Amino acid sequence: MKYLKRLLVVIFVIYLLPTFATAGWWAIQDRPARWSEARWSSAQILPQPGESEEAAIYVFSAATGGMKGAVASHAWIVTKDKGADSYTRYDKVGWGSPIRRNHRPADAFWYSNTPQLVAAITGVEAELLIPKVEGAIAAYPYAEPGGYTIFPGPNSNTFVAYVLRTVPEIGAVLPPHAVGRDYLPDGEFVHLDADGRDLHVTLRGLFGFSAGARSGIEGHFLGLVAGLDLANPGIKVPALGRIGL
Repeated sequence: MKYLKRLLVVIFVIYLLPTFATAGWWAIQDRPARWSEARWSSAQILPQPGESEEAAIYVFSAATGGMKGAVASHAWIVTKDKGADSYTRYDKVGWGSPIRRNHRPADAFWYSNTPQLVAAITGVEAELLIPKVEGAIAAYPYAEPGGYTIFPGPNSNTFVAYVLRTVPEIGAVLPPHAVGRDYLPDGEFVHLDADGRDLHVTLRGLFGFSAGARSGIEGHFLGLVAGLDLANPGIKVPALGRIGL
C-alpha cells in the first residue's frame, strides 16, 4: 500500500498537476466558440513556394479547438517538390476521407492557434526524402473512412507519427501534447524505428515508454507524455510541451 501511494503521488505530480494547471490557464483564454468563427488562414510562417527552387519538407503542430486544446494538438506534413510553385499539405481528420490533401493553407492557423514548426528539411535531402514520405503516407493503415478515433488513436497525430517513424531521416518527434502519437498500428506492442535508433513500447498508446536518439527518454500515461529530450536538451511536460534547457 505504501508503494502504491508513492506511485500515485508520482503520477499526480508528473502527469496530472501540469495537465490541470495548463487546463486552468487555457480555460481563461479568449478562444473561438465554434470552428466557423476560428481563423484558418496562413500564419505566414513559410516563404512563398516560388521563392526557392529547393525541395522542402515541413512538419507542423498546433493546439486544437475547444478545451481539448489545453492538452492536445493537431499535426500535419507539408512537402514541396524541387521547382514546384505550390506546397502539398497532408492531414488526417475525423470526417469524410481521413487523409486530406491541401484542405488548408500549408502553414495555416488551426482553430486560430499559431502552428509550431516541428521539423524543416530543404534542398537535396528533402528531394531524396519526399518519395519516402509519400510512400509512408500511401501505406498508412488507417487511411479509409472510419479509420479515426480521437482517443487514444488512431488520430491525426498517429498518422504523422507513423510517417516520422517510417522515415526516421526526418529526425523529428511530435511534441508531448500530440495525443495519439504513441498509438502503434495493428495493436503493435513494441516497435523499433527503421534505423534502429528509437524504441517504442506501448499498450494502445495509453501506457508505455519511448527511448532513443530522437525520443530521448519518455514515459506515457493515458496519452500524456513526460520525459527528457537528450538530442536538444529539454524537459517534456505533459499538456504544456517541451521546455528547452
